[in-house]
Amino acid sequence: MHMMRIVGKIVETQFRLRLQRHDMNPYKLYLVTDDQQDLETLKFVVEQAIAGGVTMVQVREKHGDVRAFIERAQAVKSILAGSGVPLIINDRVDVALAVDADGLHLGQSDMPAELARQLIGPDKILGLSIETEQQLREADSLPIDYIGLSALFTTPTKTNLKKHWGYDGIKMALETTKLPIVGIGGINESNIPQLVESGIHGLALVSAICHAEDPKQATQDLLSLMGE
Repeated sequence: MHMMRIVGKIVETQFRLRLQRHDMNPYKLYLVTDDQQDLETLKFVVEQAIAGGVTMVQVREKHGDVRAFIERAQAVKSILAGSGVPLIINDRVDVALAVDADGLHLGQSDMPAELARQLIGPDKILGLSIETEQQLREADSLPIDYIGLSALFTTPTKTNLKKHWGYDGIKMALETTKLPIVGIGGINESNIPQLVESGIHGLALVSAICHAEDPKQATQDLLSLMGE
């Protein structure tokens, strides 16, 4: 138990140092890109979302074309340059290293967090999707900076889920871990105010921004609902 507390304090200190290097809390409004959109659409969405005030961008590709993934990640990195908004790569450590991204987000079937941390180094942001209570209880002992609580509610973009956390699950997660919690899945205009009241640290969205006619305005509207 004493060793667990020491590990927890070390992880917490490293996390604070990484946030200081990024000069912001990046989790509030977290854009996850849509891998179904072509490169030009992706660039347009990210440019507009940054102009609207999004605080973090994750490039997600699920098609296995590493060269295309790197091209898209580099395009997004160019857009984010000078904005202070961190670039996170989904799943692929090699892509994160290739483009020198600000961080990496892992799923439960990806590389173990301990190994990913060794590869990306101590200064990068590392996130992990959490789908069960057991995974949640283990999170604080891992060398990660935040958790992605998945999925909050039912969503057509996430299938084969082990759990829908809901508001009670969010409350339990906040009581269980000291790590920042980013919620994803089924988030929309009707539930954002209550989610903000729950104390969750950030919300990750895909469709609400990527599929909006005006991504900049959509981002501004979302931030307004979040009290910004």
